[in-house]
Amino acid sequence: MLTSIVITKNEEQMIEDCLLSLKFCDEILVVDTGNTDKTNEIAKNCKAKIVSSSGKDYAKFRNDGLAAAKGDWVLYIDADERVTPLLRNEIKYKTKLEAASAYAIPRQNIYLGKEMCYGGWSNDYVIRLFQKNKLKKWVHPLHEEPEYEGALEKLENKIVHMSHRDLISMLNKTLEFTSFESRLRLAANHPSIVAWRIVRIMCSEFWLRFIKLSAWRDGVEGIIDGMFQVFNSFVIYARLWEMQQIKK
Repeated sequence: MLTSIVITKNEEQMIEDCLLSLKFCDEILVVDTGNTDKTNEIAKNCKAKIVSSSGKDYAKFRNDGLAAAKGDWVLYIDADERVTPLLRNEIKYKTKLEAASAYAIPRQNIYLGKEMCYGGWSNDYVIRLFQKNKLKKWVHPLHEEPEYEGALEKLENKIVHMSHRDLISMLNKTLEFTSFESRLRLAANHPSIVAWRIVRIMCSEFWLRFIKLSAWRDGVEGIIDGMFQVFNSFVIYARLWEMQQIKK
């Protein structure tokens, strides 16, 4: 039995197509992390079960889904991701074979309507398919990672990742993401933010995205993404500076 787990926060625009791509699963769980739109209503219409989570971080959200899952296997998919027919068939084959405890799945990343190949998007694998009794838990509040027993293998077919679709959603995500990142740094007693540190961080991020990872090779979309990554870094440390001033 295969259970799919989808973490959601106001995903009414994306959730239906995601759930339709998961119809091959025996059980579909939608983890509600504070939905206030029609996400839950759409999920119920797609025969998914709603799991309410009072957690404050992504590891807790994923662990709450795991605790509610009834399947022998669990597949984690985000609301902006889609399982293709080829990947579906590969997952069904691998779960019957039981050759590994966990599987890393490659992603095809679509950003502002374009498939991205540079700037950090290439060779993107996410560990999302597990034998349930081998998956211990998810750790880390942001950029969460699984702790599991046994062997890891890679699948061949890709998840389609419908990343940022427009600039407004990107800005909204930046506000949410940078707030979380800055609070984590504050809790870890990050050194005081001074002017040279902000300049260094932004220059380092620019070098990483545009020189080392060649974001510009993805055209206008690559340049926009690269600049947003620099902007994200700036906002994280500007917000951290603000928090440190309040704390004094």
